[in-house]
Amino acid sequence: MHHISIRTANIHQAIAFYEKLGFTIEERFTTGYTLACWMIGLDGRIELIQIPEPKPSPDLFNDEHYVGYYHISFDLTGKIENLTQWLEELKLKLQDLIPLKVLLEPTQQMIGDRIYEVVFIADQDQLPLEFLNRLK
Repeated sequence: MHHISIRTANIHQAIAFYEKLGFTIEERFTTGYTLACWMIGLDGRIELIQIPEPKPSPDLFNDEHYVGYYHISFDLTGKIENLTQWLEELKLKLQDLIPLKVLLEPTQQMIGDRIYEVVFIADQDQLPLEFLNRLK
């Protein structure tokens, strides 16, 4: 996959948020009439696009009837020791930017024959982000 594209109401706030997650700007550009950038981090690339007249996004996480984009998932396995500790550190990093909205507190989930720690948070535009840590 080359990248995941995210529309945002404020590209500068979005950049600051994703930088706290470990992303760095790879390229800044415009998409005809608006600001955009590619950011790399957590073994992937995202594209942020500022929307000049934004409307609130649907409740992707809680609306059981919504069809379409649900969340982006990032694998932190090998990058962290403990998901709960990582989340607390992230809250501190973000405290001057936005209050972190936790959609699902860290929990264990069995997927196939593997056990993961899983947490869901919302970015500054309320888009759900999942973070996984595979347990041994």
